[in-house]
Amino acid sequence: MQRYEAVAGIEVDGVLRRFIEDEALPGTGIAPDTFWSGLASLLRDLTPENERLLAVREELQRKIDARNAGLGGRAPDPAEEEAFLRDIGYLVDAPSPFAIETGDVDPEIAAIAGPQLVVPVNNARYALNAANARWGSLYDALYGTDAMGGSPQGGGYDDARGARVIAWGRALLDEIAPLDSGSHADVSDYAIVEGRLSTDRGGLRNPAQLAGWREGGILLRHHNLLLEIRIDPTDRIGASDKAGVADILLESAITAIMDCEDSVAAVDGAEKVGVYRNWLGLMRGDLSARFAKGGAEVERRLEPDRTFESADGPVTLKGRALLFVRNVGHLMTNPMIRVDGKDAPEGIADAAITALIALHDINGARANSAAGSLYIVKPKMHGPEEAAFANILFDRVEDMLGLPRNAMKIGVMDEERRTTLNLAACIHAVRQRIVFINTGFLDRTGDEIHTAMKLGPMIRKGEMKGAAWLKAYEDNNVDTGLACGFAGRAQIGKGMWAMPDRMADMLGQKIAHPEAGANTAWVPSPTAATLHAIHYHRVDLRARQQEIAGRAPAKLHEMLRVPVAEGRNWSREEIAEELDNNCQGILGYVVRWIDQGVGCSKVPDIHDVGLMEDRATCRISSQHIANWLAHDVVDEDAVKAALLRMAAVVDRQNAGDPLYRPMADDPAASIAFQAASALIFEGEAQPSGYTEPLLHAYRLKLKGA
Repeated sequence: MQRYEAVAGIEVDGVLRRFIEDEALPGTGIAPDTFWSGLASLLRDLTPENERLLAVREELQRKIDARNAGLGGRAPDPAEEEAFLRDIGYLVDAPSPFAIETGDVDPEIAAIAGPQLVVPVNNARYALNAANARWGSLYDALYGTDAMGGSPQGGGYDDARGARVIAWGRALLDEIAPLDSGSHADVSDYAIVEGRLSTDRGGLRNPAQLAGWREGGILLRHHNLLLEIRIDPTDRIGASDKAGVADILLESAITAIMDCEDSVAAVDGAEKVGVYRNWLGLMRGDLSARFAKGGAEVERRLEPDRTFESADGPVTLKGRALLFVRNVGHLMTNPMIRVDGKDAPEGIADAAITALIALHDINGARANSAAGSLYIVKPKMHGPEEAAFANILFDRVEDMLGLPRNAMKIGVMDEERRTTLNLAACIHAVRQRIVFINTGFLDRTGDEIHTAMKLGPMIRKGEMKGAAWLKAYEDNNVDTGLACGFAGRAQIGKGMWAMPDRMADMLGQKIAHPEAGANTAWVPSPTAATLHAIHYHRVDLRARQQEIAGRAPAKLHEMLRVPVAEGRNWSREEIAEELDNNCQGILGYVVRWIDQGVGCSKVPDIHDVGLMEDRATCRISSQHIANWLAHDVVDEDAVKAALLRMAAVVDRQNAGDPLYRPMADDPAASIAFQAASALIFEGEAQPSGYTEPLLHAYRLKLKGA
């Protein structure tokens, strides 16, 4: 139950007010009255435009639905689609060629290509793990996963497996930091002599790769990424190594996104304070978490910086990833603040409060951003008008908090169809503050399905990655970013590897992201970040982007090929398989979201393979079933039967969780089961097919009960 307090003419949840006044404001130089009056003005001035933009989305969708329903199941050809979208104002003219103008960008964004972690910021342990994942153990990543083929077995240390890890690591050193003669595998002594690396097998073939040294550590640089050969003959591994090498540490998660959005369940003031409090701990540098590990209680804190000597004097390296924060998009409201009896837009409040909290870093030690910038990822924007609104919002927040213009940087997620088709115009609208664009298969596919809901049944979900529009979309993101001057100034990103237990597959496949010209891509864990970092050693991103910049850009008409299944005649078995797979994924995710407030987790799929699930995965699955229902591929009875079958499967998969509430025995009593059903049967009516309105409503229902 939220208890509101009147302040500056708005109503604020008392828990949120106490947090702002007692924790977030002290040390910023901003008085409570100044902050609340500024936030009240922000909400009153910008809420009408926020609402107008959401109404534009719905009006455009109504026009698309009406046209598509009249086509009788025929997919329009791309020229026809382009003409129609231009006529209704969905597609706008691209701006004249331009280059982004963003300044004061940290090198982790402008100059270093490498992995990016995304974690729910309301989980302090995960947030700390991600922030501390700047440096990762290659030996641990190889030994503890299936990266070399086969997973480790229990029963203590496996000497043979350990030897394979060490050989793998030495081969990597030969690949990226070769010696004058011989192999790192043959070295029995590493030493620094007169500022150069010396071994009994010669020095570095490229002496400039030596970036520094310290007691027990040799720092090397390759493709602007760092790695440290850690030497410790007293260590268990180092003692058995002829050169005393105990580990190879790779610079891993260069950046990390602290998420307030898709991976978070925060539906009221108390839950939002949990989000904001952890962000405050990160910005002040005092976040900690206690948890049980190996039978003992462990406390985790943020890693300190790392100091080395070099030929040019002492070198200090950041011990942590550069942190972004992902705000909520334009759609959602949250009852933590009310204006004139209505819940306030959550995205406006997020911008003001996360920026207020970032003042502790910007005006303090600048332990996160040496450039004095705040990096905000803004998701789920539809087209350039909404990007321009985000720019106005950031202007207003900067003025409210006394920040320099464009201190608040923006990351634009290219995950909605109207943004994809107008990407250059979206970038142009935020050209003075943009630092990031990326692609996201799941939300982008969910929006593709919802936008074309009335056109016809979509192809099966597993076929989507081979659809013509998707390759053009992925290429267009890179082509547009490079054409707009992102190289050496901003990130071009790619999406998540969703199978955290399948690292061998990731090592084999995810090199495709840097090869595509992306200088960052999402990973699900610190271990995955360490392994994905290898790909950025193997691909010279600067050279690859220069090569791609010379190719013919992706064609708009390819992105306009809607993935409807024309002329398909699926078997009963194929339909049942698709339905079961979607229902199981929805239930497995939603039951944790509703009952436990877990916004992102590793959920077993129908084959018991653990997949990282968030609201974007739920969106595509629920929209896909809603689409098949709309076109009579399946009927309501078949969906209900599949939900009941899959509820039993999900119950079995979660039998070991003491907090889990089973669904199958009494689905009518399970609020989570009701929510999953609503996502499907009410999916066509949801704004842009998003899952959060229903998820929020049902979680609030559970909390109220």
